[in-house]
Amino acid sequence: MRVVIVTESFPPDVNGVAHCALQTARHLVDRGHSPLVVAPATPAGPGPDALAPCPVVRVPSLPLPGYPQVRVALPSRRVTAAVAEHRADLVHLASPFILGVRGMAAAARLGLPAVAVYQTDLGGYARTYMGVGEAAAWRRIRSVHAAADLTLAPSSAALRDLEEHGVPRVKLWPRGVDTVRFRPGHRDGALRRALAPHGELLVGYVGRLAPEKHVDLLAGVCGLPGVKVVVVGDGPSEPHLTEALPGAAFLGRRTGDELARIFASLDVFVHTGPFETFCQTVQEAMASGVPVVAPAAGGPLDLVAHGRTGLLVPPHDASAVRDAVRALAADPARRAAYGAAARDTVEGRTWAAIGDRLIEHYADVLGARRPAVAA
Repeated sequence: MRVVIVTESFPPDVNGVAHCALQTARHLVDRGHSPLVVAPATPAGPGPDALAPCPVVRVPSLPLPGYPQVRVALPSRRVTAAVAEHRADLVHLASPFILGVRGMAAAARLGLPAVAVYQTDLGGYARTYMGVGEAAAWRRIRSVHAAADLTLAPSSAALRDLEEHGVPRVKLWPRGVDTVRFRPGHRDGALRRALAPHGELLVGYVGRLAPEKHVDLLAGVCGLPGVKVVVVGDGPSEPHLTEALPGAAFLGRRTGDELARIFASLDVFVHTGPFETFCQTVQEAMASGVPVVAPAAGGPLDLVAHGRTGLLVPPHDASAVRDAVRALAADPARRAAYGAAARDTVEGRTWAAIGDRLIEHYADVLGARRPAVAA
């Protein structure tokens, strides 16, 4: 099978859309298929062609406003040429919005099926950044995804949102996790002593530091006795958060095995953003054997089993976040049980298993496009 994967943003170490796109490409190669990635160009450092396991077409891009580490692709005629030259059987559109529309048009022009993967709550972003525009964002989402042969939603909440807003032909396709890289065995005593020299409980957040993530909800946790808050990531909210979270350790952006050591060295992981269509960092914390506190909204509803692998709290509720962490801080046995159950829960959610499910979706779409054979 020859697949063109069009990803709207890059790079993968700070962007979940690109991370998922490259994991998909790797799995397709492992299964003997031929992917091609179309991704935004990066101005410096390794480009997508250095990170992908397959050929890459790079298109012009701009930095995301307020967060220049992420590049967003501009509309490009190169997409149609790339699809045609690759002799694609199918076009995979990762969070289509601008470049993905060109990919959709290319698929239609060449008579190819398109699978669109919904990954970004643009309606929630419109509310956060502009206070208006949510309805317009959903009109755009509906228009783009209605043109696809199939839309894949990463969580039950995202699937419901899409269907309630009139998007047809939606199925569930979650995300995988690297259970080899993220595992409890990476817990690092030296790192823990450096971050918590007095034996404090380590409570961590990992992710983008941006308004829609509401990381300032950790302010109450910073005031708990015997607790040290660790923040991993960067973004436009960092200057505000260094003031809003007194005493927190800001480690900046970390990736790879270094990030895995940080995850495994935490005692509790907290995610605060209410607009997650999936929430990969929750799953990476679970794979690391760490109990999770997360909002009862969006993707975490599928990931966190309340009272078994962590605690779900009302969105936007700083007191509930603080109280959940305080309860876990007071009960080491409960933390250990939640962490062990979290690891057990994600054991079967490898990228290989999730990738095979995606290939089944591809096969269904291709099968539906084939002309029926007369009896």
